[in-house]
Amino acid sequence: MADSPKAALRDLTPDDKDRILAWRNAPEVRAYMYTDHVISADEHARWWASIPTDTRRRYWIIEANGAPVGLANLADIDANRRQCAWAYYLADPSVRGMGLGSYVEYWMLQHVFETLGLHKLWCEVLVSNEPVWRLHETFGFRQEARFRDHVLKDGAWQDVLGLGILESEWRERRPAMAERLVSKGFEPPGAAP
Repeated sequence: MADSPKAALRDLTPDDKDRILAWRNAPEVRAYMYTDHVISADEHARWWASIPTDTRRRYWIIEANGAPVGLANLADIDANRRQCAWAYYLADPSVRGMGLGSYVEYWMLQHVFETLGLHKLWCEVLVSNEPVWRLHETFGFRQEARFRDHVLKDGAWQDVLGLGILESEWRERRPAMAERLVSKGFEPPGAAP
């Protein structure tokens, strides 16, 4: 597919600090985050400063054709329990619908199960964000919980879905998901660094 961007995930650099604050405060990103408030520069600076020392979290910039377009992260990384959570967003609306979310999902699953050797990956998604939780299900995630009235967004309570996938389920699903990526014009990534 000629319209597919060249995709990659890379480590954060100091140049990303202001960009991420702008993304986090963009209405189209904030709409699907747990917080509604505009993140101040001081609040963001404290979060940014915690990144290098927080071993339970990891962040990557999502790139399309060499341009930064979003953020992916792991959270609650627990080597003893061999599990973690994850999330991502595409901040640049121009890359949505091109299959980039599928690339990111595949990359993260490879990283969690192949590189980190974890047993389970889980996430929480607002019920209203149906395209994302449906994508997770396509990749083999199963709904494990529905948290009723879990997040207050714009003055209204929203339910949240808890989804999880086990390493064995990913191994079973991986060939079909590799084919999905190829059909969207992406080269399936190997084990992530």
